[in-house]
Amino acid sequence: MDGETLEKVYQENLEERIIAYLAEIKSISLEKAMDIYYHSALADKIHSGIEGVQYLDFKVLVQILCETEGKLFER
Repeated sequence: MDGETLEKVYQENLEERIIAYLAEIKSISLEKAMDIYYHSALADKIHSGIEGVQYLDFKVLVQILCETEGKLFER
């Protein structure tokens, strides 16, 4: 397995953990958590690898999402 493939698998697992944890702490469905996450600027940063944000702990990333993109929860 090359580095690029490994990075993609890591990112997919990270996104799954973020979505599941977001649903858990906000008491929302997985579908709503997915919608919130994939419409967030955080998802774009993780996808692009901006500032190495994808290497932070998933719980920290969910906290960042909740604090910086609260309007997504109002949809």
